[in-house]
Amino acid sequence: MKEMDCVEVIVEKEAYAKEGVHKGMQGWICHNECSLGYWLVNFPQCGEKDDIATISIKQEDLIEIPIMNALINEQIKQKNND
Repeated sequence: MKEMDCVEVIVEKEAYAKEGVHKGMQGWICHNECSLGYWLVNFPQCGEKDDIATISIKQEDLIEIPIMNALINEQIKQKNND
């Protein structure tokens, strides 16, 4: 993976959920370097809304996707009442 790659979270973890990030959310990698097996990932919302979070996600908890859809993040956020 590299900076600007689109990714999706494939697991539900309490540490991520505390920051508002849940399984199925999509984001983009913020830096070219992986640190101790973690990537810094930004999870946006649509339009001018604040981002959900920018947090470190373990590489094995991510898959690369061709295109990110911030609407999916909003739907998952609403479902989890974050």
